[in-house]
Parts: sequence; C-alpha cells; structure tokens
Amino acid sequence: MKRIATALVFLIAANLCVAEDVVASAMRISLVSPLDYQVVQRATRAEGKLIVAGTILPETKTVLALDALEARLTGKSAAGDLPGQWQPLPFDARVASFRGELTVPTGGWYRLEVRALRNGAEILAAKVEHVGIGEVFVIAGQSNSANYGEQRQTNLTGFVAAFTGTNWQLAGDPEPGAGGTKGSFMPPFGDEMAEQFHVPIGVVATGIGSTSVREWLPAGTRLTILPPLTRNVVTVSNGQWEASGKIFESFTARMKQLGPNGFRAVLWHQGESDARQADATRTLPGGLYRQYLEQLIRDSRQAIGWDAPWFVAQVSYHNPGDTASPDIRAAQKALWDDDGLALPGPDTDTLTGDMREKKGMGIHMSEKGLKAHAQLWFEKVSPWLEQQLDEAVKTK
Repeated sequence: MKRIATALVFLIAANLCVAEDVVASAMRISLVSPLDYQVVQRATRAEGKLIVAGTILPETKTVLALDALEARLTGKSAAGDLPGQWQPLPFDARVASFRGELTVPTGGWYRLEVRALRNGAEILAAKVEHVGIGEVFVIAGQSNSANYGEQRQTNLTGFVAAFTGTNWQLAGDPEPGAGGTKGSFMPPFGDEMAEQFHVPIGVVATGIGSTSVREWLPAGTRLTILPPLTRNVVTVSNGQWEASGKIFESFTARMKQLGPNGFRAVLWHQGESDARQADATRTLPGGLYRQYLEQLIRDSRQAIGWDAPWFVAQVSYHNPGDTASPDIRAAQKALWDDDGLALPGPDTDTLTGDMREKKGMGIHMSEKGLKAHAQLWFEKVSPWLEQQLDEAVKTK
C-alpha cells in the first residue's frame, strides 16, 4: 500500500507539472512600455527613469504559475557598456499586469529584455530592441513646423525617432502627427541635437498647415476676428465666434501621452496665418496675437499638469514682397521680453531668397531652407539645454 501511495504522489506531481507546462506554453508577456524606438526624456545629464509595464496574457482567474519577473538592459551608454544585470520587477502571481521603474543611464539604443521565472528558471520572455534615454521635443504651429517643405528629409544619425501617437519609429519625412506630405526641419534638427548631446532624440510633431493661433485655443474661447480658415471656429452670435477646441484637445492629449516632465520643451513656429492677410478683416492685431498665444501656453500647461517650457519663433514671412510683420513679430518677442512666459526661438523671417520653395517665391522652405531652419532651432535650443542640464546637477 505504501508503494502504491508513493506512486500516486509522483503521478499527481507529474501531472501537475505537465498541466503547468501546458498553461505556460499558452502564456506570453505583452509589453506596453517601452515601445520599440521610444525615446524617454532623461531627468539629468546622466540618467532617466524607464517605465517597464505590461501584462501576462491570457489573463486568467487562477494564480499564475510563475513566481518572479525580471528585466535587463544591454547596450552602450555615453559612459560605456551597461552592466546587463537582471533587475526585479514588481510581481504578484494573482495579478496579470505589472509596472516597474528602472533608473537607466542616458544613451541608447538599448535592448530591453523581460523574463518571467518559476523556481529560478525562465518560463516566458519578451524584448524591445531599441530603447533610448535622451531628449524629446514637441513641435507645434503651422505649415513650416510640419511637412510642407520642398524636399523630404531623413535622419542621418539613426538616433532620431518620431512618435505617431500610438508607436515610435525612426524619423523620416513626412513626420507622423503633423500635416503635409513633404519635407520638414525635424530630422536635421534631431541629427544636430543627437550629435551634440550624444543621446537619442524624440520628436512629437503636431503642426497643422494654414492654422491661425485662434484655431489652437481651448473650446469656448471668444473670438472677435475670424481666422482666414474657419474649419475650427463656431458661430455663437452675430459677429461673435468661438474656438471649437478640437486642435487644443488633440495637442494637449498628445503631450499628456508623454507624461509629466515627459518632454523637454514645445517648439512653436506659427504666425503667417495671423499676419497681414489678403482679406484685411482676417488679420490679427499684434495685441490679440500676444493675448491668444499667452492663453494657449497657460491653458495647455494647466491641461497637461506641469509647466512645460515653450520656445516661440519669430514668424510672419509670406513672400519676397512681404517678408515680415513688425506687429506680429513684436507680439512674439513680448512673450520672452515682457512676460517671461516663453523662450526666444529662431527668427525664420531671415530665411529669404533660395531658402524658400519655388525658387524663392514660396512661403515654405526649400531643401536648403529646411536645413537652415533646423540649424536656427539648434542654435537656440542647444545652449539653453546645456544650461538646464548643468542646473539639474547643481540641484540634485
């Protein structure tokens, strides 16, 4: 009888192991963070916080036949090769989803591996081939902030990525999330930044062609002067209109996806659709331009829950016969000179002649102009960023 009982115990144990192996073979780790080619905004010059999150599928009402989760990153940082050690992730066998935070040296691209263990043995595994800890910028405004340049650009360093709203990919025009199907300044700007700071660069493109600052305002903002295009305006009474808020909602929603302090700054390039319009009744006076842009900056910061820095370019160029609007330029300049609400961006009204498309007759940038545009942004953002990184060390 004792022999029979022992045999039954071994048989039951064997069957349980087989059952567990069958269950495990149907399981997988689904990672939602980070995504492939994602650039995570670093916190200091040396490091950033990487969220590792996902779910063990299929979700079940029973306890998972696992007892630990681990992650490791491999690759070369600015300081040398990562140690490649496995680090524990939060795990509870009764809960399918998990979320952990790793402190990671600045750099990339890194390879992330996540594994689930049982009794010290790897049962499940997942990986993300390209993860970066670097700098992220939100690009907003109208056509010259988007994909309307004469020639498509691509990133040459291999270290510039763009966020589509659902995934990340290597940057290459047209950049996802922005209007237009042609070229932009974003890949060459990213290349300049990547070469200067030796980190991956993320761009989040949100620009929309031909938009007035009036169209970017929150829903319910009262307007007394119609913008040139009325696709984002609602009539509320005779001679009174309101912003629909559609652009504001999509713009702030994209920033929220990046999380608090999830990007370095907004780069705002807009003004052509407010300066000296062919229909003079649609021209926005400088005082109102300043008021509306101040509101957009303040309200967007409130919507995303933190005071994101804004760079504001000086922009009003239309063609060789209308190269600048002093009224709009003064309004833009007042945001950093008088308000301290924004930082000075580039003066792209200086990009004339062969810097513009159609042999210098157009409003958008030629290929030469796109590269010059990128350089102007680099010259404004780079020294400021160096200062931010130095200050982060002092306050740490």
